[in-house]
Amino acid sequence: MTGAATFIAAHTAITTAALVPEITLHLATEITPIWQASEDWLRAHGTEPPFWAFAWPGGQALARHILDHPAEVAGRRVLDFAAGCGVAAIAAARAGAAFVEAAEIDPLAAAAIKLNAAANGAEVRVLAEDLVGTVCRWDLILCGDVCYEAPMTRHILPWLHAMAWQTEVWIADPGRAYLPDRGLAPFAHYAVPTTTELEERTERLVTIARIDPSAIRAPAPGR
Repeated sequence: MTGAATFIAAHTAITTAALVPEITLHLATEITPIWQASEDWLRAHGTEPPFWAFAWPGGQALARHILDHPAEVAGRRVLDFAAGCGVAAIAAARAGAAFVEAAEIDPLAAAAIKLNAAANGAEVRVLAEDLVGTVCRWDLILCGDVCYEAPMTRHILPWLHAMAWQTEVWIADPGRAYLPDRGLAPFAHYAVPTTTELEERTERLVTIARIDPSAIRAPAPGR
């Protein structure tokens, strides 16, 4: 195992997420231990907090929708953007996508996605890089729970809006503060069980929406 894979194996349990019991994942069973264990790794490797160690509501909702409606991804080229633990990517692979890529800038997250994909026999190409600015090569881009911080949202939304003119982009959001208030066409809703330690409530209602670029005001000339 690599150092990242060893760390993940040592600080997670092989389990399932509440809404998608069909998919096996390496997840933290408690928040505090994984956060504390990650501090030394963060200092040594400059990585992000261990968001990859939890199956967040947006990713679970995407995975559930895909598993229940496989025809919506079958045969398509799929990107799971800011993929976290990779649950949506794994669901897309299992539903018969032509190929699946999962992108994460955190090397620990990238390693976790590889472990999770292998645990499910899912063929997922993991991209440990920031794809913002990349030319579109997908038929469907999945975004689970990506609007949780203002800097993150400002960084990714212009690119996602540009992608939505060329391909289908889904955003699954459980009511995060920075979700845009226009340009989204909801098409599915899921009640996702969670914990008060992680979300300060026992359930999150997740809305899955397509980005509708025609509903987003174009920037003024010269801006």
